[in-house]
Amino acid sequence: MGAWRARLYGRGHLALGGLARVAQDDAHLTDLSLRLLGRAYDQLDAEECRVIRAIAERAPSSRDAADLEDARARFGDRLADRVAAVGGSWGFIIAFSVVLFGWMLLNSEILARFGLAFDPYPFIFLNLMLSTLAAVQAPIIMMSQNRQAAKDRLSASVDYEINLRAELEIMRLHHKLDELSGEVRAVREKMS
Repeated sequence: MGAWRARLYGRGHLALGGLARVAQDDAHLTDLSLRLLGRAYDQLDAEECRVIRAIAERAPSSRDAADLEDARARFGDRLADRVAAVGGSWGFIIAFSVVLFGWMLLNSEILARFGLAFDPYPFIFLNLMLSTLAAVQAPIIMMSQNRQAAKDRLSASVDYEINLRAELEIMRLHHKLDELSGEVRAVREKMS
């Protein structure tokens, strides 16, 4: 008897109950969005839908944009960020300056005296190395900037959701306070 009941409920009755619950949830979301935003739920954009669902579920809507973007980042994205971080640091500038001056000093003074300079004065090999570094570093920095722009857009979207949620919650509280004020006035009028 128990197995028969489980099959019966599993096939139709609970499924119909689930559909009724989904329809009820949709009606609640539409009612909530009409009251708070003045538009039906199916006319809202994705951010507004997330906020309305969070309000209906009484769930927090705050998310960390950096964590969301880092979770989507591929290996190349993370590598570009690291290379750009190193290339834009004072440590890189100082180390690079030391290498450049050392290269020039070695090839112009020390090794040139013995005729062993591997890159004499016009420093053609040094120019080639610098050009190669610039050619590789520029697109990597651009990739990192594009990723930062995507993070900024995501952060703005999350900020919008949080601000919308706060505004809607304030509107709900305002409405509840108005209702309570009306009820208090009604009680006062009955008492007087």
